Amino acid sequence: MQVNQEDRIAPQEKSAGANALAIVAIVVVLLLSGGAYYYFSSQEPVQPEIVEVVELPDPVPAEPLPTEAPIPEPVIEVEPEPVVIEEAPVVPEVEPLPSLSQSDEFVSIKAVEMADGMKIEPLMVEQDLVRHFVVFVDNLAQGELARKVSPMKAPNRVFTVSEITNKTYLNPDSYHRYDLYADLVSGLDEEQLAKTYQELTPLLGEAFEELGYGDMSFNDRMVEAIDVMLDAPIIDSPIELDGVSVNYQFVDPQLEALPNAQKLLIRMGPENSKKVKAALRKLKKHLAN
Repeated sequence: MQVNQEDRIAPQEKSAGANALAIVAIVVVLLLSGGAYYYFSSQEPVQPEIVEVVELPDPVPAEPLPTEAPIPEPVIEVEPEPVVIEEAPVVPEVEPLPSLSQSDEFVSIKAVEMADGMKIEPLMVEQDLVRHFVVFVDNLAQGELARKVSPMKAPNRVFTVSEITNKTYLNPDSYHRYDLYADLVSGLDEEQLAKTYQELTPLLGEAFEELGYGDMSFNDRMVEAIDVMLDAPIIDSPIELDGVSVNYQFVDPQLEALPNAQKLLIRMGPENSKKVKAALRKLKKHLAN
């Protein structure tokens, strides 16, 4: 296994249906009716008087008095239902993407937002972030590490080994060189990660087209790279090395035969590897949808 101090790991509408409320007015019924009879009488005495009786014709009966006044039909007043106008859903403005060649500042801002307070600015390269990321992922999908185009800078701590009974082992303290990277990846919010990746997809796709893949999307390549990394074994036991200085190799032939991308995860240590794999599984879930 060749251990290089430049080893790097690449991080990663509700339309509210308005319910119309019907307002019904109170119905008022007015019933009008009435009548009165008045009787008058005289109390003075009357002297008897002989009078000639004259037959009078039968009186013509007068029109009968109405006994009841007509009752008008009740008047029902109903207020019209209010007209409810549903507001159109608010569509958030989409921030325009810059050109690929002018995208460094835009991508840096998005990465810092996604990091949610973690100080990642010192870790990021300053030029061609999208192109670096795409080429790095393309190499990961092939099991290789393209260190010169890593979108993040190398750890600033040196790789160390331990000498035990005339044997050389990978020093577990070296795992901590990658703690910041693993914590960054594992600390990413899943929804924010998917949202940022979706926003940057056009730029990533454009950069991937520059590599000449006509029958594949960058999304597909990304899934391939994730699968390669997920296939890396997690080693909890001491790892024996063979060689000198930067030319260390794994003594275990099965480990030494692994792709360089998977060896990187091994050098990150079991705990950091678990964090990175968990984050990769989250991203892959969104890519597969």
